Amino acid sequence: MDAADHSHHHHHDEYDSCCLCSLFYGSLGLIVLYGVVRMFLNRAVLTKWGKIVYAGFLGKVDKQSKKHGGDLVASVLKSHGIPYVFCLSGGHISPILTSCEKLGIRVVDTRHEVNAVFAADAVSRLSGKIGVAAVTAGPGVTNTVTAMKNAQMAQSPLLLIGGAAATILKGRGALQDIDQVSVFQTICKATYSVSRMQDIVPTLRSAMQIAQSGTPGPVFVEFPLDILYPYNVVSDTFVKPDAAKKAKGFPAKMEQLISSTYLQGIFAEPASPQDTSPLPVTRPTVSDAHLSTVTQLISQAKKPMFLVGSQCTLAPNPVSEVRGALERLRIPSSLSGMARGLLGTKADFQIRQARKDAIREADLIVLCGAVADFRLNYGRDFRRGKKIISVNRDKQLAGLNSGLFWQPTLVTEGDPGDFLLRLEKKLTQTGYKVEEEWVKAIQDRNKAAEDKNRLRAEETTDQHLNPIKVLHVMEETLPENTILVADGGDFVATAAYVMRPRGPLMWLDPGPFGTLGVGGGFALGAKLVRPECDIWLIWGDGSAGYSLMEYDTFQRHKTPVIGVIGNDACWSQIARDQVDLLGSAVSCMLDFSDYEKTVEAFGAKGIKIGRQDAGRMADVFQEAVKTSRAGQSVLINVLIGKSDFRKGSISV
Repeated sequence: MDAADHSHHHHHDEYDSCCLCSLFYGSLGLIVLYGVVRMFLNRAVLTKWGKIVYAGFLGKVDKQSKKHGGDLVASVLKSHGIPYVFCLSGGHISPILTSCEKLGIRVVDTRHEVNAVFAADAVSRLSGKIGVAAVTAGPGVTNTVTAMKNAQMAQSPLLLIGGAAATILKGRGALQDIDQVSVFQTICKATYSVSRMQDIVPTLRSAMQIAQSGTPGPVFVEFPLDILYPYNVVSDTFVKPDAAKKAKGFPAKMEQLISSTYLQGIFAEPASPQDTSPLPVTRPTVSDAHLSTVTQLISQAKKPMFLVGSQCTLAPNPVSEVRGALERLRIPSSLSGMARGLLGTKADFQIRQARKDAIREADLIVLCGAVADFRLNYGRDFRRGKKIISVNRDKQLAGLNSGLFWQPTLVTEGDPGDFLLRLEKKLTQTGYKVEEEWVKAIQDRNKAAEDKNRLRAEETTDQHLNPIKVLHVMEETLPENTILVADGGDFVATAAYVMRPRGPLMWLDPGPFGTLGVGGGFALGAKLVRPECDIWLIWGDGSAGYSLMEYDTFQRHKTPVIGVIGNDACWSQIARDQVDLLGSAVSCMLDFSDYEKTVEAFGAKGIKIGRQDAGRMADVFQEAVKTSRAGQSVLINVLIGKSDFRKGSISV
């Protein structure tokens, strides 16, 4: 090739490289422009990245500090008096858990994330403080959905902390990176994704305030990986300072500039020290005018009754005071949900049986947090001509199905616990006395139904033990400091008729969502809040399958509980209707499995009883209490036969 040709070829190379450069920078410009346009179209993204970039240029960062976002999360929880964080281990949330441990917040790890949230729910219900769970990104977060929905339906204030992929890697295919916030948008009162360290404290304070205010419920806060770990770890992992020194060419330098600005932005310190203390919690209260109306209506009524629901047990009203108010009024009361046990075992004005008959006879019914849903036959039994008053923190639930099936006299938004306390004072001032004949009618009905149940307990079943007899013996044997956790269908619903919770907040069931599987988590939370109580977990053999593995947690964390499985080798509540209506028991049959052996693997004590043990059931139960008080969990596998006690009950 001659010199001219060589020169010509060289010019071609330069021309090509210039074209390539123009093409590259032109493309880069288009990409940046596209990104900017996208950001302007998506205000949330613009705000998030705008804040990070702004802080990145103007904020101060202590690059040597070993403090991290996990420390800030733990400090807010500590300021809010949170005693426990329930979790299942995960790298995305490790800094939160280690910081909680340092501050003396007890970290309790379960064997499934759903049980961590169920445990937090039990803590919330029994202590009046918000329950807290922390789970790792992706599957860790999605595993909690059922428990979060259950908490929403039961109106439990809960904080779920979720790990998440690093902010800079969101939407780029990082490990376990999904849109977690949208998963919870219809379930939670509020959802947040935090993108800067300086937003951690205000976000958590706001989330916990919202969860506990008005009608309580769950909230979800997501913390990306890069705001939880220390500066040097995040810098080494995502920015790689060594690579910055070697960066050559415009694109590489741009990437490093963006990365370091982003790093500065997420670690920039707030302008002034942040307050971590709790924000005030608000709740609606019934107006004085409405209170006067109700006082007048009750004074005029011959047969008033209260339907008392879970909301009457919510903080801040002490349950002992709500109980005292009801005891002084002596107005016949039916207790449901978390209000079961509110009046102890001996209140003679409590409607324990035949509630439908009482509703039919009453001339005035006050729903105190109770709801006219499937549990009250959608309000169909509130016949015309009765006066119906509904008090609820949630206005919509207060009037559910009204106008369609029932006609309210008064629907009022307010805290039913506070309402009862004020109502009792007002009625007492007027010298109110309930008609004792009406109370006597309730007592007679309770006695008739309970005598009938006792006779049913003596019937012989086709095989094994009679479930009603088993529950009667338990009822007679269990000590006063017993908390009952109900998790199941047929056996547990029978227990709800036979067993009397010993006192306020001594009965735990899922609530209106009817969730199976709450048992292991609820029992764990209950034992932590009330270590002096014996926790009895009543399971069906079907429902036990969801959380039996938590016996490992009970043993490791020294939170002994006593489980009782009513084992009839069947999903009986479903089978009963399915066989009658559709002629097949497909999917309903289980085996008389040796469930007691599974817990022995974790160091718990397993016991099996059947028909041959009919005479010593009380001894077995008393022995279980002793074992549990000595620090070892117990599981009693009770082989039971079929009973039609629940025939006609609904399972849909």
